[in-house]
Amino acid sequence: MTTDRTAPAPDGYVQPQVDVPALTGLLDGEYAEVRDLVRTNLVTYASVLEEADELGIDAFRERVRELVVGMAATGQTGMGFPKEYGGGGDVGASIAAFETLAYGDLSVLVKVGVQFGLFGGAILHLGTERHHDAYLPRLITGELMGCFAMTETGHGSNVQALGTVARYDAATGEFVITTEGEQARKDYIGNAARHGELAVVFAQLEVGGTSEGVHAFVVPIRVDGEPAPGVGIEDDGRKMGLNGVDNGRIRFDGVRVPREALLNRFADVTPEGVYESTIDNPDRRFFTMLGTLVQGRVSVGGAGVSASKVALAVATKYALRRRQFAANPEGEEQLLLDYGLHQRRLLPLIARTYALHFAQDVVRRQLHDVFSGVEDDPQARRRLEARAAGTKALGTWHATRTIQECREACGGAGYLAVNRFAALKADSDIFTTFEGDNHVLLQLVAKGLLTDYASEFEDLDQLGMVRYVTNLAVETVIEKTSAHKLLERVRDLLPGGDEWDQEAGLLDSEYQLAMVRYREEHMLAGVARRLKSGIDRKRDAGAVFSEVQDHVIAVAHAHVERLVLEAFVEKMRTLPEGGNKVALGLLCDLFALSTIEADRAWFMEHGRLTVQRSKAITREVNDLCRKIRPLAGDLVDAWGIPAEMLRAPDLVG
Repeated sequence: MTTDRTAPAPDGYVQPQVDVPALTGLLDGEYAEVRDLVRTNLVTYASVLEEADELGIDAFRERVRELVVGMAATGQTGMGFPKEYGGGGDVGASIAAFETLAYGDLSVLVKVGVQFGLFGGAILHLGTERHHDAYLPRLITGELMGCFAMTETGHGSNVQALGTVARYDAATGEFVITTEGEQARKDYIGNAARHGELAVVFAQLEVGGTSEGVHAFVVPIRVDGEPAPGVGIEDDGRKMGLNGVDNGRIRFDGVRVPREALLNRFADVTPEGVYESTIDNPDRRFFTMLGTLVQGRVSVGGAGVSASKVALAVATKYALRRRQFAANPEGEEQLLLDYGLHQRRLLPLIARTYALHFAQDVVRRQLHDVFSGVEDDPQARRRLEARAAGTKALGTWHATRTIQECREACGGAGYLAVNRFAALKADSDIFTTFEGDNHVLLQLVAKGLLTDYASEFEDLDQLGMVRYVTNLAVETVIEKTSAHKLLERVRDLLPGGDEWDQEAGLLDSEYQLAMVRYREEHMLAGVARRLKSGIDRKRDAGAVFSEVQDHVIAVAHAHVERLVLEAFVEKMRTLPEGGNKVALGLLCDLFALSTIEADRAWFMEHGRLTVQRSKAITREVNDLCRKIRPLAGDLVDAWGIPAEMLRAPDLVG
């Protein structure tokens, strides 16, 4: 789309020309071919967007299953599996494919995630060759459908406390799977209500009367389309969205599975009933097991960013067509995007979406490196887990906020189902709480910050983390965890000495980075001091943590925002000179300054912003919006969303 062009501004600013295909190529990166395959499949199956509204729930579930199997036949969904089983052998490609699939119907996306990411990923990463040989070839084609039965009615995020029990019967060489009460039923399980034949069931393993903690088992839940003996299945029914996914509840009443059903990559039970594991510490074993499943969080975070792109593409295109009120009595009505408020509503969200896109690139690359063995030390895995958790939280919260703002920005038209906002809102809302509740995930991020991913990381629950932190001097916490030692070397970062925050240019990326780094490190020091103070006063560690929990979440949020800005700035530094670099530079500045502006109260309270400086930032944000406004159509076109996916003819033209 070609947008309006303006004359050079009085300050000498010359509007850049955006090369849309080149910018799309930059955003697609090394996985351009993969993303194009997914785009082709999205167009092929574009009718699903209408079918989601037109079909009854049972028919729509069957249609979604049919599409997932059809996409599997193109190789799109199996890219993360080993080549010897029919996969593509490229973990990064599988994430890129999933991110792109999120441009389309999100029931299809989540069905793919359940089948190939959760069910398939658990068998791949927690199982061994016997499981791979038995299940992967048919799983990758979609012939064998399965589900990932972890979540329980009474134990959501607290996986270590799951109530389902798997007791080993040495006399028969079988595990006996039992649901111990209503709170232990497996709930909200995708693929359970209709299509799943197998489930990877997470249960407390008991061997010889001794509990060995949570382990995973492959359990048949259907035989010839009917519930297997001892398995009770209920349909969760209609949900707020994603009604093409058959979520259900599962109960197990003494269900027997052979000893080989244990996914035994990290632990096994001998025929005689002896428990064996290469990881002695049960907490470390548990976190190692869960760490292999981090791919789901990386996928959902990327899907949230993609859903934001769809909403912004529709709202921006509408704002470039829709006119409302005349600027003067003789003139024609103004385009929505010519209004300063409308620019303020949409353009910072576009900037943040670009920032999160580049941050997602970083975490995808880390995932690929860790799972491909390029980077295979325990601390690299912990850093990946924390970064994936934080990026997922910010990416999915961003989607929820952005879709709502874009719906409102399209007025009554945005409320019509044909214009996609209804489905986007309903289907993406769950992203903030599945694959980990965002607040719980940010606590994981903070745990990594406060303990510097210590060797004891896996052993530390909340109370252990408090004790670990309080056993260190506060200065040691900052020394160990500070990424930049900003407090010690601020004079080296910028001109101006102690007046660095007053003298540096607002559009200096070093100033912007220094501000978000200072915020993070100051917050981190504050949390450490408050934890230590509470323990020094002989208070209960749990009560101390509870009192600072809001600060824990705040420092984790600040940390991830810093990582996002760094990813954007680093990407900028690699780009060749030209219009695209100038355009992305405007977006980077807008993201950085609107982030500082949004938290101006904190920066002012802590002496980092004067009133005058704060007002100058607001003026700069407004100016950046004016400069980006003529580029907005090109910037959303560069995301490469197929026109068929926007499904809003009256809005986008």
